[in-house]
Amino acid sequence: MADFQFNIAKGRAVELYRRVKAGDPATSALLVVVLAATGVESDAVLRDKDTLADVLSGSTDEASNTGYARKVLGAADLAVPAPDDANDWASIAISDQTWLNVQAGSNWSKVLICYRPATASPDSAVIPMTSHDFPIIPDGSNVVAQVDLSGFFRAV
Repeated sequence: MADFQFNIAKGRAVELYRRVKAGDPATSALLVVVLAATGVESDAVLRDKDTLADVLSGSTDEASNTGYARKVLGAADLAVPAPDDANDWASIAISDQTWLNVQAGSNWSKVLICYRPATASPDSAVIPMTSHDFPIIPDGSNVVAQVDLSGFFRAV
């Protein structure tokens, strides 16, 4: 298991992030979604899924612990993306994400960053962009997903 980019988002992650930051459309957002460890499909299977509904349609389930909810990140939550001309790459980042008092229940395995085109978009319209290994056993304390300072995604 390792961090990866979903095939559907290859070549698109920076642009989808930019769209949210620009408010195009106004209610677009990034979603932070946690997958439960039990039944999670292999990275090779997951990377071929084209929507969040596809990700959750097999044996892979979203975490359901008390204290967990999807994080919704809008334009105000994102930094202005800019290419790094000195290093010839573009990185996109989000702040660390905290869930308060997450109760025991399902163990966690991955954090997904997804693009949601509008507030009322069903999971079948949500595009999974990246997957990050995040093995956690919730125990009633706060859970913090620390995002790498260089960003959750880098296009080189």
